[in-house]
Amino acid sequence: MAEENLKLEDLLERTRALDDSGAIAKVAIIGAGIMGQGIAQSISSSGLEVLIVEQNEKNLKKAKDSLSEFIDNEIKRWAMTNSEKKAILSRITWGINFDQINECDLIVEAVNENFELKRKIFVQLDKIADEECIFISNTSTLSLTKLAESTNRPDRVIGLHFLTPVPKIPVVEVVKCLHTSNETVDKIKAFVKTIGKTPVEVYEYPGFVTTRAIVPLLNEAMHILLEGVATAKDIDTAMKLGYNFQYGPLEMADMMGLDEVLAWMESLWKTLGEPRYRACPILRKLVRERKLGRKTREGFYKYDEHGNIVY
Repeated sequence: MAEENLKLEDLLERTRALDDSGAIAKVAIIGAGIMGQGIAQSISSSGLEVLIVEQNEKNLKKAKDSLSEFIDNEIKRWAMTNSEKKAILSRITWGINFDQINECDLIVEAVNENFELKRKIFVQLDKIADEECIFISNTSTLSLTKLAESTNRPDRVIGLHFLTPVPKIPVVEVVKCLHTSNETVDKIKAFVKTIGKTPVEVYEYPGFVTTRAIVPLLNEAMHILLEGVATAKDIDTAMKLGYNFQYGPLEMADMMGLDEVLAWMESLWKTLGEPRYRACPILRKLVRERKLGRKTREGFYKYDEHGNIVY
């Protein structure tokens, strides 16, 4: 009975949030990488329509297959059902252009951590999106204020920092830039609740809370590995059992994508100048070799086709 009451309270909370978030019915996601797929799944699961835009058909097909496989793995674990999979995918539209952007109430940019790329996307979207549409960036280290200033709607530009794996992590950082209006903040916090997550409001600053706190831990674990103190498996086992982490730091880095982790470190090192953000040589070596973690099936660990670690 207590569990049923909890589910009912959660449903009522989502309903209230949906009312507060206004007429948000369709959300566009620019970028169909692991992060974009996870955001799409989370939004679609809440009953909203999603448009995913990628740069070409090859990437689009790869993303479709990847999302389908992720959900299939959840079904095998009894975490989801086939009916839920059908419902989620039925609410997702896939495309390689911005033809339907003007139908969307929110646009989430989820491309690589490259300021110039993000800026160009915002400039292009600003010309064709509805004037009331809110622009969201999933950046974790770049300046939202500068991104907002590249548009004619700086008061409707905001950051949402999702964590990987998006469908399973219940928190989202809501990042207000210099120009973001309070109305936009309130609407987006309500939207975050609508998709079943807890919003945490943070000030714009390199790394915000979660990235700034986790990067030194990942970096130190890599140095411990480089110095031969312990194996990757033993480092992760020690941290999981010793500090009740769900994932060890090296496994976590593989999940995030080692290229993304390196980009965060380089950005934080450049902007803050703190030695703790200076990337470990072993990370640079793996990225040079295109061993980027789970998405390439090799990083600090090797992975099978289902994303499971092969020891």
